Amino acid sequence: MAGHGRGKLSGCHPDKDAGMRSPLYVLLFATAATAACAAPDEDKLGKAQGYPVGTAKNWFYDEAVRVGSFTAQGEIEGIFGGKANVLAPSTAPMPLPRAASEPSIRWSGDGRINLTVSDYLARQRIMGLMIIKDGVVQVERYQYDRTPMQRFVSNSMAKSIVSLAVGIALREGKIASLDDRVDHYLPKTAGTLYGETTIRNLLRMSSGAHFEERYDGNDDLERWARAVIRGGVENAAPTITVRDAPQGTRFAYASAETEVLAAVLRGATGMNLSEYLTSRLWQPIGAETSALWRADRTGLERAAGNFNATLHDYARLGIVLANDGVRPDDPAQKEIVPKDYLMEATDWRRAPEAFRPHVATPYYGYSYQFWTFPTEKRRFAMIGVYGQMILIDPALKLVLVQTAANATAKAGGTTLGKDADAFWRGVVNHYGRW
Repeated sequence: MAGHGRGKLSGCHPDKDAGMRSPLYVLLFATAATAACAAPDEDKLGKAQGYPVGTAKNWFYDEAVRVGSFTAQGEIEGIFGGKANVLAPSTAPMPLPRAASEPSIRWSGDGRINLTVSDYLARQRIMGLMIIKDGVVQVERYQYDRTPMQRFVSNSMAKSIVSLAVGIALREGKIASLDDRVDHYLPKTAGTLYGETTIRNLLRMSSGAHFEERYDGNDDLERWARAVIRGGVENAAPTITVRDAPQGTRFAYASAETEVLAAVLRGATGMNLSEYLTSRLWQPIGAETSALWRADRTGLERAAGNFNATLHDYARLGIVLANDGVRPDDPAQKEIVPKDYLMEATDWRRAPEAFRPHVATPYYGYSYQFWTFPTEKRRFAMIGVYGQMILIDPALKLVLVQTAANATAKAGGTTLGKDADAFWRGVVNHYGRW
C-alpha cells in the first residue's frame, strides 16, 4: 500500500523507554516478554483454531469467531440473503507516509499513569490501530494475526458514511431539502411512522419511534432486520408503529433510521449507496483497496453497518474529514464532502440543545449520524459496536482508527469505553491540548 510495506505490524512492541526504567522493571519486562505479547483473550477469540470465520447465523454474536468474522464479513455467504456490493478503489491512492519512529504517546487510566500504546493493546481486544497526524502515520499496530491487507467490518461506523452520502446528494440537488419527508422519495412508506419523518430527523435519530436496540437477538433491531431480509426496507417500514415522542424533540438511537436513509438515497438517486459513493467518495478520497458493503436481497446495503475496508482506507477517509472534506494532497482542494454539511454534522454548537453533548447522552452529542465530543474544540467520532472507532480532531489534523473484537457490543459493557476515551485524550495531549 502507498507509503507502507504489506507485512504484519505486530501489536507487541518493546517499550522503547525500558532502558530508562528501574532494573526491576527491566528484569520483569524481559522475563515476561512472551506473556506480555499475547493479545487479550486470544484463546476465547479462536487463536488455537486460526481465528475461524463464522457463518451467516453466528458471525455477529459468537465471540469464538469474532476476529475471523470481523475481517471477512464481506465474503461470508448468505448474510442478509444478499451479496456484498463493491466500491472500486481509486487509480490515484492518497499517499500514507510513515513517521521515522513511533512517538512516545502516554495516557492515564484506571488509576495508572504513564501508560503506553503497548499498554492499551495489552488491556483491550484491539485488532488494528492507526494514529495519523497531518497525513503521516505515527502508529500502526495489529493483534490477533490481523494484517494491513484485511478488510475490517465497520459496524455502525457505516452510519456516518450514509450521512456523507446524504450531504453529497443534497449538494447535487438529488435531495431537495433535509426537511423533506421520507415518503416524498419513498411513496410506498406513505402512512407509516417513518414515511412521515423528515430526513433531518432521521439523521439525528429523532423520529421519536419506540425502538429497543440491545444486541441480544431479541430486540427491535432483530425484528427490524428480519423484516428487511424478508422484503426490504420499504416493506419493513410498517413494522415500526409507536412514537414515544414527537419527531425532532429527542435523540434515541435506532439503526433502522439509517437504513431508511439508505432507501431514501436510492429513491432520490436511482442508485444504491455503493454505486452512488464509488465515484463521489471512495475514489475521491484516494482509497487504495475496494470496499465491500453487505446488501439485502433487493440490492440495498444494510446501511446501519456492514461496510468493510482496510485500516489504511478508513484512515484516508478520516484524513479527508479532518481536512473539512477535502483531500490534503489535492492541489485544487476540491470539496469531496460539502464543508457546510460536514460542519453541521460534526459541530455540536450547530445542533439544537437536545442533541448536544451531556444532553443527547451523558457524554456524547449526536448530529447527522456522527458522535460529537463535549469539548470546546470540534472533535467528532464514527463509532461501531464491539469497539470500532474513527476519532477525529480537525484542528490538529489528527485521526485515530481502531478496529476491535470487544466482549460486549457496547464499549461501556467492559473497560474499553473508558480506556478508549482516556487513550484518545492522551493522543490529543501529545500533539496539542485537550
